[in-house]
Amino acid sequence: MRITDQYFWNILFSALFLAFLSTGIIILEGNPETALHDITPFEFIILSLATFRLTRLMVYDKITAFFREQFYDAKTLKSSVVLEKPKTGPRRTLADLMSCPWCFGMWAGATVVFFYELTPYAYYPVLMLAIASLGTLMQLAANMVGWKAEQLKKDVETL
Repeated sequence: MRITDQYFWNILFSALFLAFLSTGIIILEGNPETALHDITPFEFIILSLATFRLTRLMVYDKITAFFREQFYDAKTLKSSVVLEKPKTGPRRTLADLMSCPWCFGMWAGATVVFFYELTPYAYYPVLMLAIASLGTLMQLAANMVGWKAEQLKKDVETL
């Protein structure tokens, strides 16, 4: 297998993303009720946090592992099952997409903005994702402080 064999699928999915993006813009601009408006700094922060949380949910969280694992091959090694990315094909591109926060973040950001602009009802799930994002960031910060405190404690004990 050559690395260029996968280029076709990567280009196809990139074109699909651009087609979805273009279609979303046409839908939003064509409907006077959903005309794109200037996003306030508050909305920008909310949309950014919602995109962060949706990306983390799909790329890292255990609750969505069942979905991500659909794009992997299961290999049995002795008494355990190991998941591996397929060597090539559309499942490989999807496995790469679902394991890359930068890649999936583009899709998540486009989705969040599209639905936020499409309907006022999207405000509530977007707000929920943003609040969950702040909770995630606070938990990560608390973990870092705890780990640093434990490390300093061990350093003092070894003196």
